[in-house]
Amino acid sequence: MERVSILIDGSNFYHLVLKRLGLKEAQFDFDKFAIFLVNGRLISNMGKRFYIGTIREKEGDIKTKEAMAKQTSFFAMLKNSHWEIKTSKLKTRKEEIIIDDRVVGYEKLLKLGIKKIEFERLREKGIDVKLATDLIVGAIDNQYDTAIIVSSDSDLIPAIDWVRHRNKKKVEYIGFSIPNDNSSDNSTKPLISLIKKTDTQRILIESDLTPFIKRGLFDAERKR
Repeated sequence: MERVSILIDGSNFYHLVLKRLGLKEAQFDFDKFAIFLVNGRLISNMGKRFYIGTIREKEGDIKTKEAMAKQTSFFAMLKNSHWEIKTSKLKTRKEEIIIDDRVVGYEKLLKLGIKKIEFERLREKGIDVKLATDLIVGAIDNQYDTAIIVSSDSDLIPAIDWVRHRNKKKVEYIGFSIPNDNSSDNSTKPLISLIKKTDTQRILIESDLTPFIKRGLFDAERKR
């Protein structure tokens, strides 16, 4: 029987799918999703892998404390279902936006004396490297016949090329097509380069994903 490994880029999945659907990670049933992806094939040993940046609590910041607690609970849920969790620290980086004609309403901001806006952004470091490494090591150790990649990160292409052409493993790309009614530029779209570089491609739309929403928990969260 064909052996399958599932590799999910958690941050990528959140921004491309869950955020678009108004969901948190705990409101999505990753176990049922895995069964759907495998489609009757055999999940290899340690073949369910989830890659995510870890939240760090800031002293005196109740929001980061709550977010960290929720993530810890989510990790425990995944581990109970035999998911391998690969983490990387989220690092804070200060960025700035220069107020010029690229900014909507820039003239009003300039009249107020606002020439730039500084803000902090969390950046995930090294997750793509860990996923690519597991993809290659798994191929070398013959841990799978097919790797299912749930990520639209083009940085994975060199690793995908290597396992396909050097180790003759198959790679299946799971992409998503979820329109944004307010801005077509912000719609979730599959990555063409990954479509071209993989053996099998499955592009999922919103109706494909709704069966994996934990309705009771989802409804409770919406009422808060």
